[in-house]
Amino acid sequence: MPDPAASARFPASEAPCPCRSGDRFGTCCESFVSGRATAPTASQLMRSRYTAFAVGAADYLLATWHPTTRPAALDLDDRLEWNGLTILATERGGPFDSDGTVEFVARYREGDERGRLHEVSRFRREGGRWYYLDGIVE
Repeated sequence: MPDPAASARFPASEAPCPCRSGDRFGTCCESFVSGRATAPTASQLMRSRYTAFAVGAADYLLATWHPTTRPAALDLDDRLEWNGLTILATERGGPFDSDGTVEFVARYREGDERGRLHEVSRFRREGGRWYYLDGIVE
């Protein structure tokens, strides 16, 4: 598997985590996005995937995408600045569940334009690892 952090622009470990959890990057999403650990819940995988979008870690996004729905490649838009994540609801997705959903709103900016992505994402746990399966954009 390629190094998930190879092309990423990681913040300092002491900096606030891009997922806006309130924790430092080093104690929140860094170990997941760097490939040193796997997310224990669907919600944490959602946060780490948001962080991967924010820092440009396309390899991590592909590695955590379920093989049945994963695209062959992922080209992230460097012009997008991801600047907020709000988890609205979670259903199942715990350490011992096999599936789960996470509803969230992600905010972004592209130049002077601001936008938001409201999605209900489905996750599947296989072989002890959580994967993003797909999502419905609202």
